[in-house]
Amino acid sequence: MSTMVDKLDVARALREIGALLRCKGESSFKVQAYENGASAVEALSEDLGRLVEEARLTQVPGIGASLASVITEIVRTGQSELLTQVRAELPPGVLELCEIPGLSPKKIQVLHDALGITSVEDLRQACLAGRVRSVKGFGPKTQQSLLEAIAQRETRVEQVLLVDALAVAEPLLDHLRAFPAVQRADLAGEVRRFCETVSEVQLVAASDEAHAVLDHAERFPRVTRVRSRDAERVELFLAGDVRASVHVAPPAHYAAALLTLTGAPAHLAELGKTATEHGLEDVRALVSIESEDQIYRALGLNPVPPELREGDGEIEAARHDDFADLVTQADIQGMVHCHTVFSDGNDTIEDMARAAEAMGMKYLTITDHSPTAHYARGVELDRLKSQWDEIARVQERVKIKLLRGTESDILATGALDYPDAILEQLDVVIASVHSRMKMDEAAMTQRLVDAMRQPIFKIWGHPLGRLLLRREPFACRVEEVLDVIASSRAAIEVNGDPYRLDMEPRWLKEARKRGIRFVISTDAHSTKGLSSLRFGVGVARRGGLRKGEVLNALGPEGFATAVRPSH
Repeated sequence: MSTMVDKLDVARALREIGALLRCKGESSFKVQAYENGASAVEALSEDLGRLVEEARLTQVPGIGASLASVITEIVRTGQSELLTQVRAELPPGVLELCEIPGLSPKKIQVLHDALGITSVEDLRQACLAGRVRSVKGFGPKTQQSLLEAIAQRETRVEQVLLVDALAVAEPLLDHLRAFPAVQRADLAGEVRRFCETVSEVQLVAASDEAHAVLDHAERFPRVTRVRSRDAERVELFLAGDVRASVHVAPPAHYAAALLTLTGAPAHLAELGKTATEHGLEDVRALVSIESEDQIYRALGLNPVPPELREGDGEIEAARHDDFADLVTQADIQGMVHCHTVFSDGNDTIEDMARAAEAMGMKYLTITDHSPTAHYARGVELDRLKSQWDEIARVQERVKIKLLRGTESDILATGALDYPDAILEQLDVVIASVHSRMKMDEAAMTQRLVDAMRQPIFKIWGHPLGRLLLRREPFACRVEEVLDVIASSRAAIEVNGDPYRLDMEPRWLKEARKRGIRFVISTDAHSTKGLSSLRFGVGVARRGGLRKGEVLNALGPEGFATAVRPSH
């Protein structure tokens, strides 16, 4: 007979076991197995108790026999012998204290035995009182180092990728919405604005029972530590070292709270000036208004979409622009920039076609790498006909329109690496830089200018080559390249790969001023990668792109005509 332990309780226990094992110095593979198991349990759609009773846990991806045994014990008894054992082997507060550089579990145990320290705050107070230096094995220098490490920890703000932030933010949002005392809840801050990187996940809940809601937020299984709490807010650390905060507002104040917690400081400052013009002290004075849209309208403005709330001219624009034609995911009719097993993709042409078709897409471009990208099994000329034949065979079995294309390398000279005679036989050409990214600004600018002036129509792929938090955009005079594109046969890709999100919104805005057209792509290397469309659309909206400026918002014939390499 199983207990009333639910899957979130099980996930929380697995995650704690993994974290404690990491503190003990166990292998990263063993630690990751518990994290993977926790995620697998959280994602279950089938009843966990039934899986346990029918001994089918090992059928769940990410759960092996050893992990299944631990989960079964928790479900049936409400406890884990392993968790109890590991907790007993380590001092209290070890998970929090292990985050301080220089503190091993052994040293934490010494501090606990000598001073009763069980938290970072205990340690800080003991250091300030000069008590740590008297503990054997420590001393004045160590005490000072610990104080400095604690101070750095409190002020350090790590940026995480939007995709990683959403991976924990959306389950936390679901967790809040499932609580009876919560009338509604939404993401706010950088995540809602779809910023490429995020310093903190922010959520807002409407409730008259703030204390109960904050307690519920703390019980979210991916919470690793509570940073602070007051009557209306709790600050947390989530798995993956992601900062998060949950704010609770009375239902009548909810719209104002959501608006003020979403906008960037510059947006809120501009909004504040507008409020003053209307005789209001602050936007938050507009309580008892049911929606953000109504707040903007009360200030004489059209509602500003969350992605545009950066303080970059959108308030002035909102006086006359209703943003109704800002591109949405529903506007996109075709998947562009997709790789298959013919180069470095993981799935076949038919796999990709059927997956795109299932998403409601009307066309799909097969744009595998070209010969110069040898590291990605670029398609040599002798394999090109085989690829085209396979596209033709798959086309007979699917309804979605397949367009044959390439992601052709832009060589150092600005030439593309397929002969013109080949490019002219394709339906679509994406032209990208994949090598020699450290060219100086002048040389890279000339390389791109020459490429964009090529007489065939091409889409400038992942334009500035950035990898978020890993590789900066390469050096070039972007506005000069945009000027050339505006007068040539080219469009710009908004790359939805969540590790790229290239090009960034400020350059999209500059491109729009020049009347340049765009394609929102996934740069998918698998069927799963097609889901990255949401990220491409998010960046496009941040750049202010309208439906009429996005080529793959056109139907199959319109898109094919617009991007055809030669006319």
